[in-house]
Amino acid sequence: MTPSAVLDPVTFAILTGRLEQIADEMDATLYRSAFNPIIAEARDACHGLYHAETGATMVQGAKGLPIFVGAMAFAVKAVIDKVAVSKDLVEGDTFIFNDPYAGGTHLNDFRLVRPLMRRGKIFGWLASVGHWLDIGGNVPGGYNPRATECFQEGVMFPPVRLYRAGTLQQDIVDILQANTRVPRSNWGDLNGQLNALDLGERRFHALLDEYGDAVVTAALDASSARAEALMRESIASLPDGIYTFEDYLDNDGIVDEPLTIALDLTVAGDRLTLDFSRSSPPCQGPVNIARSTAVAACYVALKHVFPAVPANAGCLRPIQFDIPATTFLGVSAPRPVAGYTEAILRMIGVVFGAIAQADPARATAAPFGTINALSLSGHRANGERWVMFSFFGGGLGGNPQSDGLNHANNPISTATMPPVEILEASYPVMFTQWALRPDSAGAGCHRGGLGAIYEIEALGPGGAEVSLLGERGRFAPFGVAGGSAAHLNQFTWDSDDGPQHPPMASKVTGVSIKAGQRVRLETPGGGGWGDPATRRAEMIASDVKRGFVSAPMAQGVRR
Repeated sequence: MTPSAVLDPVTFAILTGRLEQIADEMDATLYRSAFNPIIAEARDACHGLYHAETGATMVQGAKGLPIFVGAMAFAVKAVIDKVAVSKDLVEGDTFIFNDPYAGGTHLNDFRLVRPLMRRGKIFGWLASVGHWLDIGGNVPGGYNPRATECFQEGVMFPPVRLYRAGTLQQDIVDILQANTRVPRSNWGDLNGQLNALDLGERRFHALLDEYGDAVVTAALDASSARAEALMRESIASLPDGIYTFEDYLDNDGIVDEPLTIALDLTVAGDRLTLDFSRSSPPCQGPVNIARSTAVAACYVALKHVFPAVPANAGCLRPIQFDIPATTFLGVSAPRPVAGYTEAILRMIGVVFGAIAQADPARATAAPFGTINALSLSGHRANGERWVMFSFFGGGLGGNPQSDGLNHANNPISTATMPPVEILEASYPVMFTQWALRPDSAGAGCHRGGLGAIYEIEALGPGGAEVSLLGERGRFAPFGVAGGSAAHLNQFTWDSDDGPQHPPMASKVTGVSIKAGQRVRLETPGGGGWGDPATRRAEMIASDVKRGFVSAPMAQGVRR
């Protein structure tokens, strides 16, 4: 990047706002133009500006997924490394890829990376990532709970040029379109991401022309330094020591045995070490993750603990990550990774658990901890293929200040759940129930938030094929500071022989339901914070009156 200039506080504040606004506008551009509801409604996407040489996150939109902050830096670095070898980068090049082991997450998340050129030199990199609805693989929607290698999860692209010197490489588009069940949806999402990059490029050039490259560089450097300083200050506020915590995944979808995520968290002055080396080894099924994804999950957890720290790479400098390849948190190809969300949610939870030991005043109980990646698919009356993928809400954990949120999204993102009206309008399904789940939260002085009940009926003449990649079917979200655990995840579907349940508790594929039959998902609540016996009587009475807690459950809490 251009050498920085001296920067006064007023200009720094103005530029910080302007830079963030550009990234926010890139986010909004994609959300308003994407074809698939996971981007357009759920906002499973992210945009930002990344360092010219290291790929480190400099600016990210406030509406983008926080989990992409750490991961995208690795993704941009993969492009930097590629062009360092080929030495053929020119203005107008745009790279596309979804390699989950090169700064990716899973194959559905397609990344577009473009250099921001100033007078023939790279000022930084613009990048966009969005969750495409289907990219091939054995299971529509990509969440294959029986996958034993990435090739069963979809098509994988290394960093390749989608645009070369401003010219679209149609062959790449043709390959993309040939490897999906929903080519029109993916085409719309691709163009939405390209439009977001185009807008970001124009906005950043206008800002640089107005203030000068050196001044903007100084603002970016100052923002990164500020994030580092605030993170060091936050870490130093914790008592020195080693704090350990463990939690578990139900299984990997192949072998019905739990997987351990174990954290040894060391606080030493203003530095933090997160050591996951005691975690389970790489597994056969699709809940493995790459190291870049694991680092990003740790960032998200710490951002929840220390919310005042800005969202850029500076906040990661005081932190050491020990995530060896001998664990399922640091795998390489071809280990399957479609269910990465389940592993990172448990990672976030164990960070919460370890922090609770270090400082109960900052403790947050476990959130519901699964996205419940549910896919229904089939054919319309005209023969056209449809794929409905969505994630679903649950309860967040209680905390020192309040009860957990009811029916919230997981803490990996700021995404929202697609509205029922959008899903019903887009696919031949009907939601016959969308409600809070009573008694699903962990009790506490501040209880957890409630989970939800979703019941979906297939309407199409051919019914629907169903798959689920979820978690928390056997290990409930934990409470902290004396709080109780929440209730388990439950999934059932109709059959001619009556209701059926997944043999692997939270993962199943190969299920068919007929028109008029339903699937039912009951999600966990959040864990409780503090001794349930200390909850105020009027709060318990209010819970019972509103139907959040049944009278028998409330009586049990008070005893």
